[in-house]
Amino acid sequence: MTDAELAAHLAQVAGRILLQVRDSDMFEGKSLGYAGDQTANQFLIHALRQQRPNDGLLSEESKDTEERLSKERVWIIDPVDGTREYGEARPDWAVHVALAINGESQIGAVALPDLGQVLRSDRPGLVPRAPETLRMVVSRTRPAKEAVAVAEQLGAVLVPMGSAGAKAMAIIRGDADIYLHSGGQYEWDSCAPAAVAMAHGLHCSRLDGTPLRYNQTDPYLPDLLVCRQADRLKVLDALEG
Repeated sequence: MTDAELAAHLAQVAGRILLQVRDSDMFEGKSLGYAGDQTANQFLIHALRQQRPNDGLLSEESKDTEERLSKERVWIIDPVDGTREYGEARPDWAVHVALAINGESQIGAVALPDLGQVLRSDRPGLVPRAPETLRMVVSRTRPAKEAVAVAEQLGAVLVPMGSAGAKAMAIIRGDADIYLHSGGQYEWDSCAPAAVAMAHGLHCSRLDGTPLRYNQTDPYLPDLLVCRQADRLKVLDALEG
């Protein structure tokens, strides 16, 4: 398999495993989220170590080590992005599998298992045209104040949604137009969504417009902007205002 094919295959299979764990009726709520996280993570890390033994690895659910810092190629994964949504049997959760090369997110796949979709960086499609009133996806429980302020300036409507992957993919799917996050994230939250979004021609950056960088010593990567290229300047200008 190519790297892109491997990323998509792993995201899809991990998604199937997670659906089976949920459908087993052995867990519920937080225990379901924990069981899903651990089960999917074990599959992903063992598969990657088997298929790409010389590459680095960073996972939300595994202890981080300094070994990855010496690698040019590092797989960055989130076995369940949106653990709360998964535990509540909602559809807005995702599986992230990405490959960062020299600090850039170059290859990625985001599985949306409840929707039966895997969006991939190697199979970009056309992003639907923006509607007259823009839609901004925000956290279901704690919308970032910056996002609320920008939405007010742009006359955009807020669309509550779960995981970061689901939010970013909503733009590609035509269900949203802007994803602006400032509440704190890590590399595994955005690496795969950024790779897929950029492959589809979308703008992805930090909130100050600087590029997203991965495989850093500290994986904390707190803010993110994903939108159409045509909306990039108006969003960045609104942030400065």
